[in-house]
Amino acid sequence: MEKILEYFPNLTETQQQQLAALYDLYFDWNAKINVISRKDIENLYEHHVLHSLGIAKVLQFNPGTALLDVGTGGGFPGIPLAILFPECHFTLIDSIGKKIKVATAVKEAIGLQNVEAKHLRVQDEKAKFHFVVSRAVMPLADLVSLTKKNVAKEQFNALPNGLICLKGGELNEEIRPFKHLASEYQLSDYFKEEYFKTKKAVYVPL
Repeated sequence: MEKILEYFPNLTETQQQQLAALYDLYFDWNAKINVISRKDIENLYEHHVLHSLGIAKVLQFNPGTALLDVGTGGGFPGIPLAILFPECHFTLIDSIGKKIKVATAVKEAIGLQNVEAKHLRVQDEKAKFHFVVSRAVMPLADLVSLTKKNVAKEQFNALPNGLICLKGGELNEEIRPFKHLASEYQLSDYFKEEYFKTKKAVYVPL
């Protein structure tokens, strides 16, 4: 939690309590349903929560923004972002039902009113959103192809509606089809921890 407060010092008391509750919730659920690598659960705040919040360094979503988290797993990046942006609405989808069970239990336990979690493939999601977010769920071209139908035309954020996804490693090949559109953000510009050296956020307007 100290790391989160270092980078996001203006959190309300409620936001701090919600974030602080995540460790025990994920630790307990992970023992039953493996949504985070067992070796990695100790690094929950750095590798999962702070990583998810990297999207907030790309764009501060305005109140009323609707976001779709594709392949959310146990709730990343959607749940940390929903805590940070309580006036935005998040729809979390995953094709694996037991992962959505964890995301649903976590959001209910911390009282997140702005999150809906659904057992659904992205191909079957018909609703429109201002932004799609995801964390290394599939190659960029596939993600763009599957989600462009879900991006609304109505604009009211500092960036045009589109996709913001968290990726790692060398992305030149993946980004090439979108090189005139895509923006790449190095998370090491925002977070000093070694883990973020190769981590990036990619924004593609759709």
